[in-house]
Amino acid sequence: MPEIVLLPYKFRPAGTILILAGLVLATLYIWFDFRVTLPVFAAVSAFYETKFFTMIHTNVADEFVLLSLLSGLALIAFTREKIEPAGIDLLRLRALFRSSVLNTLLLLAAIVLVFGGGFLGLLVFNLFSFLLFYVIFFRVSLFRLRRGTQKRQPDSEQAVPIP
Repeated sequence: MPEIVLLPYKFRPAGTILILAGLVLATLYIWFDFRVTLPVFAAVSAFYETKFFTMIHTNVADEFVLLSLLSGLALIAFTREKIEPAGIDLLRLRALFRSSVLNTLLLLAAIVLVFGGGFLGLLVFNLFSFLLFYVIFFRVSLFRLRRGTQKRQPDSEQAVPIP
């Protein structure tokens, strides 16, 4: 199997910081009506009237939240481990498959069961749910692999029988 091209391990702390910043910003935005109004270039703006390729003044706090969460999850998902154990590419592939299946099933259920603004909220969650599921599945698999490896290694204090 060809080698998977990943970012170096040193990018993982930046991903963690971005996720934490995104969670803090999301809390401020949702519960305290945090606002950052800036002029931005918009390819499409459809508030009171639809405009194309124009400058608008808008609250960009929600964009900051989504950008920091998505980029943080991406950095965590696409960085190497400090020590790459054998078979880790298979763990990544399985986590990718499982997150694809779970994300698809959740979207199918949402199409049938959720309507109106709730569906729109679910679509926003879907922007980063795939990466979130991938990171969770991969971390759990890696934890199980490392725990199983530790259980199979004999302690150095125990006597090893000599045949």
